Amino acid sequence: MELSDCSNEYEKLVVRMNMPRVVIDNGVCPNSTVVKIDSARSPGILLESVQLLTDMNLWIRKAYISSDGKWNMDVFHVSDLNGNKLTDENLIRYIEKSIETSHYCKSEGYTGLTALELTGTDRVGLLSEVFAVLADLECDVVEAKAWTHNGRIASMIYVKDGNSGTPIDGDSDRIQLVEGQLRNLLKADDGYQNDTRTCVSYGGNTHMERRLHQRMFIDRDYEKKFDSEKCPIVSVQNLPKRGYSVVNLQCKDRLKLLFDVVCTLTDMAYIVFHAAIRTVGETAFLEFYVRHSDGHPVSSEPERQRLIQCLQAAIERRTVKGVRLELCTADRPGLLAEVTRVFRENGLNVARAEVSTKDGIARNVFYVTDANGNQVDPEIIKSIREKIGIDDLSVKEQLPSSCREAVEKEQHQEPQDQAGRIGGGTVLVSLGSLVMRNLYQLGLIKSYF
Repeated sequence: MELSDCSNEYEKLVVRMNMPRVVIDNGVCPNSTVVKIDSARSPGILLESVQLLTDMNLWIRKAYISSDGKWNMDVFHVSDLNGNKLTDENLIRYIEKSIETSHYCKSEGYTGLTALELTGTDRVGLLSEVFAVLADLECDVVEAKAWTHNGRIASMIYVKDGNSGTPIDGDSDRIQLVEGQLRNLLKADDGYQNDTRTCVSYGGNTHMERRLHQRMFIDRDYEKKFDSEKCPIVSVQNLPKRGYSVVNLQCKDRLKLLFDVVCTLTDMAYIVFHAAIRTVGETAFLEFYVRHSDGHPVSSEPERQRLIQCLQAAIERRTVKGVRLELCTADRPGLLAEVTRVFRENGLNVARAEVSTKDGIARNVFYVTDANGNQVDPEIIKSIREKIGIDDLSVKEQLPSSCREAVEKEQHQEPQDQAGRIGGGTVLVSLGSLVMRNLYQLGLIKSYF
């Protein structure tokens, strides 16, 4: 055997040895499926696992995360949106296969499309104007997501040529025209465009929600002051003897919460070594033991404050605002422009949007508020539905009640954590050494303090 052949075989052996190993167990907890993942520690591996679970709309209700030496050992308690265990064998096998792939990357089917990334100052009717411009330029929107936060908007839109169905990035003149018109729409009220950003790229496997977090982070949406009574509670304290910074978060539980937090920690170059996540009723408690990628804990007060603000912003970006409207109808050119124009003409602001088109059917979700960010008058919603189509546009609950009931049922079966206090007397569950104790009992670490 040639030396090069031996080298190739050795490399393959190393890859197989380091591939994540997954165990999915339905017998441990009465109301959730336990997903255990053992993997070699590598940058971003925790985010990849959390991303995969949340992309399938699985609710992570509890988790224990540990990195002992060069190995990660993570345990996730998950359920579907209705609070039930995972019983579909095909789904279970898919989770196992996907996680066990050494470099997980979700293919979202964007090959052959042109990606538009937008960031700017938000205002009532802005998204309607964006879709109108794209319709006028004969750009069909295939997939899109838009978030608003602290007076800013970030959006990622995948388009194709309305006539040929091909990407539009091959025509440089057309790209300049699209970018120029969108940039004019996104400019600040004072007429300057310094805070407006547009970007055009071709297809790829970019994860839309992670990219939106990055766009908002680059846009520094976290700098605006939060309402102290409504914002998530975040504290950061150092453990000098252990060399960790301990990040505690308390906020209302929701879908994809863990993804948003881990995504932000990863993008800020913090490495999670240990963590414990759990829910009590409608409240989520998260605790992370982290170090910066340079190996040090948080080293200054400005860094600590910035980390707190960024985590608060990451949670708030996806927090449900307003009424959830779902549009399901046959797709046609200009559909989004027409629907959002009706919203604008009735004084509604789109706080968040998710657009998807498949097999000729448009399935879109809009979270709308009035112009001041308050709840919309039901009569206005009724009028809008009549204009767009009662059967096409529906009002949906923002959270399945069965899921919340299942969470509360499980919490009543478990002992309650002790409560501690941080900043201003606000009650917060202090997991403290409970994190390490649980990891030790699960056999994930050798000792705890």
